[in-house]
Amino acid sequence: MSDESRLRAALDLAREHSRDGRHGPFGAVVVRNGDIVGRGWNQVVAGHDPTAHAEVVAIRDACATLGTHVLDDCTIYCSCEPCPMCLAAIYWARIPRVVYAATEEDARSAGFDDVDIRREIAAGWTERSLDATHLPLPEARQLMEGWSANPAARPY
Repeated sequence: MSDESRLRAALDLAREHSRDGRHGPFGAVVVRNGDIVGRGWNQVVAGHDPTAHAEVVAIRDACATLGTHVLDDCTIYCSCEPCPMCLAAIYWARIPRVVYAATEEDARSAGFDDVDIRREIAAGWTERSLDATHLPLPEARQLMEGWSANPAARPY
């Protein structure tokens, strides 16, 4: 199966699930050793979940299928260039390769605009529009230290 055919599988998911207007036109598949192990399509509106982007759903599906949180031997195929949240999820899952079809500009022209989010993420805490307060509590640091000292802890 070629990159193009895997990418078309992601596009097929997007097309199939966006017809009703309740799902955005986004689809993704996670592939390992030539097999699709995770599928996802945008479920933000239908599921009342702002994190249910196609890529995140596909990563969750692949992790459940494979019984792991590490997808370092997989590729994700996305109908559109991943947004900042999805890109972060891809990094957290340790997926080393992304193949995408439509661009951020294509998504923007369809009404999906994450330019402000990209700008906010690139800014430091003091430059962001988000009201954030750092309230350092000693027990927070102790919690982190206790976790890192725990021999049963599994870093990710």
